Amino acid sequence: FCTVFFFCRFLMVKAYRQEHVYKHPWERVSAASWRKFADPENKRILSHILEVDTLNRKLDTDTGKLHTTRALTIHAPGPWFLHRIVGQDICHCVESTVVDGKSRSMQLITKNISLQKFIEVEERIRYDPHPENPSAWTVCSQETSIRIKPLSALASMAEKVEQKCAEKFVQNSAKGREVMERICRYMEAESARV
Repeated sequence: FCTVFFFCRFLMVKAYRQEHVYKHPWERVSAASWRKFADPENKRILSHILEVDTLNRKLDTDTGKLHTTRALTIHAPGPWFLHRIVGQDICHCVESTVVDGKSRSMQLITKNISLQKFIEVEERIRYDPHPENPSAWTVCSQETSIRIKPLSALASMAEKVEQKCAEKFVQNSAKGREVMERICRYMEAESARV
């Protein structure tokens, strides 16, 4: 398994990129992605996810692509003092997913829709067959950008807040990979019994 981290500073934005290789085929990993919020054990590990609701799901019959929009309610990332400044510790996000079974790709884009006057977060995740072993491995590429708005109350601590938020996202990403690996192993064992 390979995970690569790098952090960049651009004006008032903290950005990072991670890559992870699942030693499972793309079909299993993409199916696991849909299941990761449903299992009670996963809810314990991903305790920052409070609620997930599917808003829209549409299969484009011309392209064969599945388009899904989900609403996520999460514990807002960041340090306790940020929660005190913004007056809440939950955040509402929208996740847009496109699955292309023909090209074997799955792309997810998640953006916060609440707290936008304080912080903007965008996470992009892509699952593709691994170029070296496309029938058995899947590469997951994740890019996240966090931008603290330069409000007078936050200006002096924006960099620290961005860093704390980025650290929390890295921790939550690791939890997400743990859940995905567990689901993939379960699905592998399930298919072996059939």
